[in-house]
Amino acid sequence: MDPKLLEILVCPVSKTKLIYDKKSQELISTAANLAYPVRDGIPILLEDEARELSAEEVETYRKQKR
Repeated sequence: MDPKLLEILVCPVSKTKLIYDKKSQELISTAANLAYPVRDGIPILLEDEARELSAEEVETYRKQKR
């Protein structure tokens, strides 16, 4: 994921910054508790395509942001 692109992308639901998880190929919104897929290098920022994060996942990502 291009770091410059990641700087300008925001969650369409919460309008907050996203965290890129390279391992799972997802953009994470801890504010909306959603994970948006990245397919072939293209972020799919559609709420219908996102999966809901578990409370444990949200906590893990929030700790990483610090």
